[in-house]
Amino acid sequence: MKVLVTGAEGQLGRDVIRELETRGIECKGVDRGDFDLLDAPAVKTAVAEYGPDAVVHCAAYTAVDKAESEPEICAQVNGDGTLNVVRAALNVGAKMVYISTDYVFSGEGEEPWTEESPYGPKNVYGLSKAQGEIAVRSLMERYFILRTSWVFGVHGSNFVRTMMRLGRERAEVRVVEDQIGSPTYTVDLARVICDMLPTEKYGIYHVCNQGYLSWARFAEMIMERAGLRCRVEPVPTAEYPTPARRPLNSRMDTGKLIRNGFQPMPEVEDALERCLHRMELEGQ
Repeated sequence: MKVLVTGAEGQLGRDVIRELETRGIECKGVDRGDFDLLDAPAVKTAVAEYGPDAVVHCAAYTAVDKAESEPEICAQVNGDGTLNVVRAALNVGAKMVYISTDYVFSGEGEEPWTEESPYGPKNVYGLSKAQGEIAVRSLMERYFILRTSWVFGVHGSNFVRTMMRLGRERAEVRVVEDQIGSPTYTVDLARVICDMLPTEKYGIYHVCNQGYLSWARFAEMIMERAGLRCRVEPVPTAEYPTPARRPLNSRMDTGKLIRNGFQPMPEVEDALERCLHRMELEGQ
């Protein structure tokens, strides 16, 4: 099997490449320097030249707050860009993995979202990712859409790295307590992606580490595990306004993953421990 990974320089893309190489699977990572996602002919040519059996589409516009002030760019990258990748994959007969988000839902209520829950995005980013999902679902049959949430890892910009920095700089941080969801470690998500690739168990899956908690509780967990003395002050979302509206309910039901025979994701605490250990080993 040959696998092409877009967004290979991103926090998830790096760990997907790492996992593929560990398994001895031939792969190639591409990023912005290789082609523009909005340049359909360039995307088609690049994919055709490599001739992959599968495309893992990690590349995306992910600046959630900035998207509110540049909705067209966000929609173009996550909607039109994904459509270009879908068409390029179809051209070479490749299956596809598309990384999506809980932001495609309304974020209301307290019940976990299932794969069949209706769309209801409340911000520009969520709408653009729903558009990407629709592009995949409307044209492809051999696809995996993985909706995930609160992604963190050793690389890139994410909540764990931010809390680690603030925990060293400050005596106290204010973190929202009424947004509930499941953090997801890139290493664990990459493992599931690579488990799925050889199979034909296509469809939509919810993939995140096990355990529902608030951002404030996750921040406390990070400080505790990292041995930082920084105090976490829980605050309501109303006291921490952001340009993009955040969902209060990011709970996702991951039961389908297990029902279809895939290994369940580890608990959040376990994932965080491994991430912090890796950061320490790599001098982060």
